[in-house]
Amino acid sequence: MKNQYINREISWLDFNARVLQEASDANVPLIERLRFLGIFSNNLDEFFQVRYATVKRIAQSQKTGKKVLGGIEAEVLLEQITEKVIKLQAESVEILHAVEAALQKEDIYFINETQVPKEQHTFLRDYFLEHVSPALVTVMLSKKRAQDFTDNTAFLTVKMTRKATSSKDSNVYALIELNSELDRFIVLPKKGKRQNIMLLDDLIRYHFHLIFNFFDYKTIEAHMIKITRDAELDLEEDASKSYIEKIAESVKDRMFSDPVRLVYDNTIAADTLDFVMQKLRIATSDSLIPGGRYHHRRDYMKFPSLGRQDLLYSPIDPLPIAGLNLEKPILESIAQRDYLLHTPYQNFSYVLKFLQEAALDPQVQTIKLTVYRLAKISHVVSALINAAKNGKKVLVQIELQARFDEKNNIDSASRLEASGVQLIFGVPGLKVHAKLCLIERLEEKKIRRYGFVSTGNFNESTAKVYTDYTLFTYNQKVLKECNKVFNFLEVNYKLKTYKYLIVSPHYTHSTICRLIDKEIAHKKEGKPAGIKMKLNNLTSYKIIDKFYEASRAGVSIQLMIRGICCLIPGINGMSDSIEVVGIIDRFLEHSRVFVFENAGAPKVYISSADMMTRNIENRVEVACPIYALDLQKQVLDAFEIGWQDNVKGRRINGSTQNAVNANGLSPIRSQEVIYNYTQNLEASCD
Repeated sequence: MKNQYINREISWLDFNARVLQEASDANVPLIERLRFLGIFSNNLDEFFQVRYATVKRIAQSQKTGKKVLGGIEAEVLLEQITEKVIKLQAESVEILHAVEAALQKEDIYFINETQVPKEQHTFLRDYFLEHVSPALVTVMLSKKRAQDFTDNTAFLTVKMTRKATSSKDSNVYALIELNSELDRFIVLPKKGKRQNIMLLDDLIRYHFHLIFNFFDYKTIEAHMIKITRDAELDLEEDASKSYIEKIAESVKDRMFSDPVRLVYDNTIAADTLDFVMQKLRIATSDSLIPGGRYHHRRDYMKFPSLGRQDLLYSPIDPLPIAGLNLEKPILESIAQRDYLLHTPYQNFSYVLKFLQEAALDPQVQTIKLTVYRLAKISHVVSALINAAKNGKKVLVQIELQARFDEKNNIDSASRLEASGVQLIFGVPGLKVHAKLCLIERLEEKKIRRYGFVSTGNFNESTAKVYTDYTLFTYNQKVLKECNKVFNFLEVNYKLKTYKYLIVSPHYTHSTICRLIDKEIAHKKEGKPAGIKMKLNNLTSYKIIDKFYEASRAGVSIQLMIRGICCLIPGINGMSDSIEVVGIIDRFLEHSRVFVFENAGAPKVYISSADMMTRNIENRVEVACPIYALDLQKQVLDAFEIGWQDNVKGRRINGSTQNAVNANGLSPIRSQEVIYNYTQNLEASCD
């Protein structure tokens, strides 16, 4: 067969097209549609910073890259990406215009600098002078003087034509750096029912006479451009610097890295674009994407609510965990049985309660936690500091290379270290992505362990919008192995063995393959056999080949994958029995679940790991078994509900990507059904 895999970059762009589908869906509330446009744009920025930049590096290395790029040469792939992105960008502009038109029917108007009502002139002038003008950096461009703009990514390019000049060239050029700390959307005072919104770009255009009033210009025009830079960190091999110093300096250097994309207003004059590209040192070989008047549409992620709840998703109240009371000692309850938290349907406060109780409990001796991404204002960090101040031994593994969260993690690490928390930074060459917490408590002169294992970050902000599982357990055998993981992080030349957990980088591939082999054997023996996995991404060719082997043996495989899927399902003789569904909805599907039918006695795991080479071979990851039958049922039921989703579920395959998962059933929107299901769990416990 010519192609056994879908290229991961192309598959990722198909995933982002699913995000764009949400922005175009008339059933999605209008302001949420704008925010999905922001998510689409933010995703695309990160894609160019990371994946496009990686492919570009391969192309520049004079290697084809076909082995790692799914059979496509790097140069060809760069062209395919650019072509596909241009189409998606054009589609996103059309969607934005449609949403803006729909907002007008709701008396919400985007106005530009030519549409300002006289009665709102004073408000805008005062807002500009007080909030915007002091923060603007405006640089006059010189054809003779070398200038450095490598520390910024978004500009308004300004071209002025002077009324009278003795110079041959009457044009004057400037760049206005758009400060990312400024609000992008200016909400003007209402006039009756009408609500005007002005973008920061247009507010600046409206006040050009205040910025450039000492130039005697005849005409002035401005166009926005946006640069995306390579975001790969290059760590110095300098033994005199601490790990934190190396990460901090590398993050700072990211601002000055090579450009990989330029998005520009397609109405800009060719001579202006050429001149500005020259000043910004943008080579024509970089990905040039023509766009509309406005870029940095990721700012729409923070579009204001405007007090219009009718244009937003209906709020949901996070539910309690059946049988687990936040007003009673949580450790006592966990000692009796395991509990499963499913955010955002249930309340993340159980995680905070666990840590806060451990911080105060006189019998708790030790708290150990892994950290990957934290909230900017983190109550998790506060609880750990509290524990350290109460004399507990607190050990925190913090991953400083969590992409785009490095600065926040460095700041958190500094706070923790100043409070007496012992920090470890994992294993050289491996990111620590496992989600573990372990506490040791002195009970009747014996140390007993309590803990939780999660699929998601211990982040109270993302817990409101990310679907994740967290298992609270008193299972001493499982927790003993969690402690082995922490021991490995502290002393990583000693390799541990595990009977219950599946741990990367040493055991995930071999264990998953062994479990798949068992399903193949069960199928051949006529026993119940099947595999279900819920993942963010599937890119490991080794695992994909194993799935193909299982499919050829007739094993039914159901894959629920939100993002990248390099596997091609439904191909005769290769993947006949494999189906793939992806769900994009108001909550980001983030939980990872592995289920093996195991001859009728299912093995159910929750995991921090996707089936990607990086998760399997280059990270510390943990998959944890769920033994309680009622909790297994909750995970299996939620998977089945998601599998039946025919409103937000899409069929993923090698050709007609992103078609709605039509299955002939009445409309099933899984996230709504799972919330109702979770509500019924609590009701049945009352």
